[in-house]
Amino acid sequence: MYNKDMEGEVMKLEVTTINTILMVLSTFIFSLILVPIFKKVAFHIGAIDYPNKRRLNKVPMPTIGGVAVFFSFLLGYMIFGNKSSEMISILIASFIILMVGLIDDIKPISAKYQFLGQLIAVSVIIFYGKISIEHFTILGLDIIFPTPINYLVTILFMVGIINAIDLSDGMDGLSSGISIIYFVTILMISYLLGMSGNIDTIISILMIGALLGFLVYNFPPAKIYIGDSGSNFMGLMVATTALYGYKVATFTSLLIPLLILATPIIDVLFSIIRRSLKKENPFTTPDKEHLHHQLLKLKFSTKQSLAVIYSINMGFSIASILYAINYIQYAIVLYVILMVVFLFIVLKTEILFPKKGGKKHD
Repeated sequence: MYNKDMEGEVMKLEVTTINTILMVLSTFIFSLILVPIFKKVAFHIGAIDYPNKRRLNKVPMPTIGGVAVFFSFLLGYMIFGNKSSEMISILIASFIILMVGLIDDIKPISAKYQFLGQLIAVSVIIFYGKISIEHFTILGLDIIFPTPINYLVTILFMVGIINAIDLSDGMDGLSSGISIIYFVTILMISYLLGMSGNIDTIISILMIGALLGFLVYNFPPAKIYIGDSGSNFMGLMVATTALYGYKVATFTSLLIPLLILATPIIDVLFSIIRRSLKKENPFTTPDKEHLHHQLLKLKFSTKQSLAVIYSINMGFSIASILYAINYIQYAIVLYVILMVVFLFIVLKTEILFPKKGGKKHD
């Protein structure tokens, strides 16, 4: 999975229950303090999301909550983290992707420039942090990726996850809640496997506190949005922990983090299929047919829609934990049940196909 010629050691700390609580509590408090400050900054610099036919908000909303999350994470790392080349590469990449997102939050930029920023950020982690996907195991088959194919696969993997998290940012509390569930799942798997203290665990602990502090202000009705700066940063951290988790054996397979993220990934796949069937650009054409939109059309409230998506996500997380600790049969049963739930949603909504005689939605 990783470059065997890596220099240096991966950041590793002794993480006790007390340390974990202190780390989460510290970043939580930092976030609680910083989010209101950046809310004021957003109005000053014009990082505002104004209501339109594609938006769910009814009033102008500040959109740089992600900057507060980043600085909360950074402060937590400065207090609790150990210096390593891997972590330095992650911080550099985070700052790059945060700045590109911040520019877009202030004044929207072309998707190609956003993609370029993502590409530069993940390249820093891959080449400076010296990590790449060199093999992938699925159904007992080990697929080897020789150089330079391994770098291309890693770039596609990371950019794909970043955009899956970004596209899930369509409703109050959604992307941050999904990410919290993901990081908590990583933390639980690492503790169950005796892998706590590795870089993926440390990042997860810091992100949990920072995102929980933000969620206080983002849970419906939201007072601030995380913005492209925040959704891209979250996506980068999710992708990074997936890679390093596989490297240090927190994940026995890259399928585990992908299955934890099954809800946003399936939603993105549905959107690609849906837009392709309409002969629209599947990557740049926006619409209001995502999973959370469909639940709202079924007359669920915002909080009820969140509860449904959170529940599905937690189901995939529980199944992934079972898979990671080798209760594979139970995990497969739960995965199948969850996929049946998604099939039911497809049949009941317009997430893939418009219903005959149904009203056209803006």
